[in-house]
Amino acid sequence: MTNLRTPALEEILAAAAQIVRAFAANDGTEYFTAFAPDASFVFHTEPGRLDARAEYEALWQGWIAEGWRVLKCVSTEQLAQAYPGGGIFSHTVATTVDLGNGTQDSYRERESIVFRTDGDGLLAVHEHLSTLSALDDAGER
Repeated sequence: MTNLRTPALEEILAAAAQIVRAFAANDGTEYFTAFAPDASFVFHTEPGRLDARAEYEALWQGWIAEGWRVLKCVSTEQLAQAYPGGGIFSHTVATTVDLGNGTQDSYRERESIVFRTDGDGLLAVHEHLSTLSALDDAGER
């Protein structure tokens, strides 16, 4: 049986912070290197699951080509959970983007990122982004 390393909570938080920082900086290279090539992505804004990092990278490049860019990204309500072989990070994220057509959009969402150990580090293998309900947004839940 393989001895799976359990990452420290701080390691999970640092790996997630790197992803959030790269996203906020529109740094696609740094952002996508944090994800495994076989990572999957579920975004409420997309019609279906993306089954590989390359699919999301192509989507991202299309957004960038249209002038889309992140103006602000703030992570709150963070939770890190560790288990042998990986960890889970969840948070509430407030994002403001330039849509590329002279308009901005702001939204609050919930996000979960699943990590697996990769040598001495962590690699994201799944990201799930969902909307906040009106009750959640009002703090009533």
